[in-house]
Amino acid sequence: MAILVQFLLRLSFGLAVGMAITSSRLVSSGYFRNHLYVTLGLATLAALVASQFSMIIAILAGAAAVFSYVAAVCWLYEAKRAGGALLWFVAGCSLAAALAGTLAATTQPNALQPISVVTSGLVLGLTLAAMLLGHWYLNSPGMELAPLRRLLMFVAAAVGAQMLVSAAGLVGELHVGGGTNVGWWMFVLLRWSFGLVGVLALIAMVWQTLRIPNTQSATGILYVAVIGTFVGELMALLLSAESVYPL
Repeated sequence: MAILVQFLLRLSFGLAVGMAITSSRLVSSGYFRNHLYVTLGLATLAALVASQFSMIIAILAGAAAVFSYVAAVCWLYEAKRAGGALLWFVAGCSLAAALAGTLAATTQPNALQPISVVTSGLVLGLTLAAMLLGHWYLNSPGMELAPLRRLLMFVAAAVGAQMLVSAAGLVGELHVGGGTNVGWWMFVLLRWSFGLVGVLALIAMVWQTLRIPNTQSATGILYVAVIGTFVGELMALLLSAESVYPL
């Protein structure tokens, strides 16, 4: 249950950040309003599950859900400034809840753990935000491609940062004696090949596809990238649950 809550909160955090850094001048308000309902659902489910083992996490996740709803109302009435500010409140509450869960679950805290929460959430949420934005171009084909290209650059940076954190965690885990069986290494290989390197390659493909430009094909590739991030980060959470360092 704790892994599910962690995944939901990281995704909510990253998606809120992805929307917050997207230009409301170039992207219609419907994009923000509709996908705030996604963070609303993610945070609500996280709060319900977390209430079984941690009231602090449940309260913070509940606050993220409330802010998501209020922000969606703001975007409905074109209150862009307030809606944009509330996106950061959603991100902040989701991140705080995820950090609280990570720190509560570890007996050997280290500096990489909180950093990995941030990088993992950004990989998950920014990739999903880019895919949803690509899909939004099908509803509003006249929008400029600059916001999507900007999001792709942030996704690539997030994946790069997560690679550094995961590599450092892997080195640390090996140093303390982890990773002694073939099965463990197979999971690590899947996490890296599909969840990190594969996602980075897919983002490069999307970038080239937008040069045609073909937003429909780019969105299709982003669907695969989202699946890659989901598989990779869930695998990392499962591996990290029995490790000293985040993987």
